[in-house]
Amino acid sequence: MLTLLYNLTLLAGFVLVAPYYAFKIVVAGKYRRSIGQKLGVIPAETTSALEGRPRIWVHAVSVGEVTAAAPIVAALRGKLPRACILLSTGTETGQAMARELVPQATARMYFPIDLPWIVKRVIGKVAPDIVVLTETELWPNFLRVCSKRGIPAVMVNGRISPRSFRRYSRTSFFWEGVLASILEIGVISAVDAERIRAIGAPPQKVRVMGNAKYDSLASRVSGEVWSLKAAQLKVGADTLVLVAGSTHEGEEAVVLKVYRELLREWPGLRLILVPRHPERGAAVRDLAAQEGHAGILMSEIRAGRVPRNEVVVVDVIGELFGLYSLATVVYCGGSLVPKGGQNILEPAAWGKVVFYGPSMEDFMGEKALLEEAGAGVCVRGERELFEGMKKILSDPAELRRRGAEGQRVVLSSRGAAERYAAMIVRALGSRQREAGGREGGPGARTAGHPRRIHPDRARCLHACLMSSARFCG
Repeated sequence: MLTLLYNLTLLAGFVLVAPYYAFKIVVAGKYRRSIGQKLGVIPAETTSALEGRPRIWVHAVSVGEVTAAAPIVAALRGKLPRACILLSTGTETGQAMARELVPQATARMYFPIDLPWIVKRVIGKVAPDIVVLTETELWPNFLRVCSKRGIPAVMVNGRISPRSFRRYSRTSFFWEGVLASILEIGVISAVDAERIRAIGAPPQKVRVMGNAKYDSLASRVSGEVWSLKAAQLKVGADTLVLVAGSTHEGEEAVVLKVYRELLREWPGLRLILVPRHPERGAAVRDLAAQEGHAGILMSEIRAGRVPRNEVVVVDVIGELFGLYSLATVVYCGGSLVPKGGQNILEPAAWGKVVFYGPSMEDFMGEKALLEEAGAGVCVRGERELFEGMKKILSDPAELRRRGAEGQRVVLSSRGAAERYAAMIVRALGSRQREAGGREGGPGARTAGHPRRIHPDRARCLHACLMSSARFCG
């Protein structure tokens, strides 16, 4: 009954939003690359890349999840060099980030809409040996089909924010069955473990394993990135730069007022504004003009326009992490407005002192970590943001010391990606043992029994796992 209600609700929602997406596809060209795959049409080049090899399907819905998945996929490639790794995303921005950050993936595609007939078709086409869900991506029909076909699913880098926990808690009677279909659940922290158990996860399946994003951040910090961004924005080694990242409406006005005040003390200070939603770029540039600041869009810089001393407004995706390298000081958005905050570890990985507002509900662990190191500063509004930045900019030695301590804490917390990869390999090993000795076609199964693996695929999987034994113990 619950499943039927879920499917009816999902189908109704799909029908309601279909005209909107049709309009966006026809008029704006958005979603053209993704809509076919979301409806179950998998390109031939994707399926051909998956032929004849053990398949690991890793799903990471968008940019943040891809960032977490990247070091896990890299670790998997090291442990299982012969494996075929398919990486799916739910958004086009996530897909773009996947191409940039996860070169180890064999193929990439968009995740299907969670309607029964669509997920059955796609799972049948992909025929994965295991499914890996990054963070808390719970799609009931998808997981149900995997379970019926004997395909194990594991969760990596699991996290449940306070807002998500409240939503899940209201319908925990439904999610209990969904979570029971997952073989192993690896989560970031003890708090995440407590929350996911509270909404129905079997306690024995939940393990605290850390945050793979630490590994991702460590691998992406380099002097080369700084050099490229400095040349692009005409920033020198001694240039003072304020980067305001992932800002929402209402926050840019505060940052611009603070910037105007700081210019009185530091006339050469540059400002880079990165709205959380890039499509707001032109509006944010107009807001800067209203405050008396000339602005330039990142898309204009990419097109060849040379930046001077304008406020740079970033209206394209994939730039923020690299731009943090240029910062003297950082404000991280989604926090002076009630949005739950954004990832403050990204600027901290570059050794930057990070300011943010009180709304940090989605990143409380990260907030505590940076504040303990002295690299995170919580402010309640424009005045406190100005006073805090003025104070830290007036003491360059203290700025460097606190930033370095934050960087040390972030970069020393690595290792989660290897633990998650080892968990995936163990799950593959259990599947191989269950499949040992069975015969039948690639999609064969009997009622109540796991999907049988073709002997050739089973042997290939066994060989792949044996080659990784030295890593997994």
